[in-house]
Amino acid sequence: MLTIALLFHSASNDNLGVGALSVSEVAILRKIAAERDIPISIKVIDSISERPPYVSGDDVVIRPTRPLRKPIDFFRAVRESDLVIDIGGGDSFADIYGRRRLTQMFLMKYLTHLARKPLVLAPQTFGPFKFRLSSFLARQSVRLSAIAATRDKLSTSCLRDIGFEGDVIEASDVALCLPYDLPPARSEAAPIRIGINVSGLLMSGGYNRDNMFGLKLNYPDLMRAILQRFEDHTEPCEVHLAPHVISWKQGALEDDHAASLKLAEEFPSVTVAPGFTSPSEAKSYIASMDFFMGARMHACIAAFSSGVPVVPMAYSRKFAGLFGALGYDETVDCTTQSADEIILRIMDAFERRSELVQTQKASLERGLEKLGHYEVALGDLMHKLNTTD
Repeated sequence: MLTIALLFHSASNDNLGVGALSVSEVAILRKIAAERDIPISIKVIDSISERPPYVSGDDVVIRPTRPLRKPIDFFRAVRESDLVIDIGGGDSFADIYGRRRLTQMFLMKYLTHLARKPLVLAPQTFGPFKFRLSSFLARQSVRLSAIAATRDKLSTSCLRDIGFEGDVIEASDVALCLPYDLPPARSEAAPIRIGINVSGLLMSGGYNRDNMFGLKLNYPDLMRAILQRFEDHTEPCEVHLAPHVISWKQGALEDDHAASLKLAEEFPSVTVAPGFTSPSEAKSYIASMDFFMGARMHACIAAFSSGVPVVPMAYSRKFAGLFGALGYDETVDCTTQSADEIILRIMDAFERRSELVQTQKASLERGLEKLGHYEVALGDLMHKLNTTD
């Protein structure tokens, strides 16, 4: 039995983007195990949570621990594994989210290296690393890893810029293959369904509540302007606010659902989606839209990978890196563009939504092909470890 530990994945994170990565990674591991006849046990090393897990199965164990408070307990959990896969929460292996998160990143990686367990860096965003020490520690950790996979060209360039000269698999986001339910058929006469993801984090100004991500515009005002545009549109539109970070704690800074409910008080005609309990449930809802936009990247990936024309609203380079690498160039940038520019781009994409479906289909095929390179490398490593054992 090959025991595989997952780091910086989560079985019950409020952020369904992290959840989408986790559910998708588990699906990939199960697929490889079935194709190569490798018995596996998956151990999700996660923080303690009261929320019911959305990663489950007879082959899954949730191993709660607090690495910063109990590093020896974490080390023990890693030592009991044969292989460790770290996805960095998708985009957290960088300086932009603050010192504490990056410290935890390095601690867990270096304890894994110390335990002499193969570390796989699953497809994720690398960087930016603005400081010399973080660049050095990142480079050394990647050098010690068995596989390093990026999800876009910008991340590959980042690894080269910090001095890593080894092999890099340029893949794509594992959430492209997140399972979901196909939406029921709708009448052609039905109103156009517009899905909008409102980021609670950006509505709050970031973690420091002071425009942490350097947006060029007032994000709350932008969202109000977009809602007004669709409310006034000549075509009948049905606007749905689709949260992708849903907190169980009242008043949580990042809560998209709370932010959406607050906006709905100003725009009573909009529908606020329910508090989704799993990433697949959220994707199934988003798949029923005719057009989508949002500042949560994995809400946009849910739309993109289920055939819904989407305009990603970037607050960091991860958006353009991921979608641009697949030839899908509809991303707007809230850090460099004005509100007027962004609204014009969104309305233009809305008018071209039928055309975008075809572009999107070709881009998704490209993404799944790139993701296949990661699956092959991971499968080869799993086979080698299973044969050795």
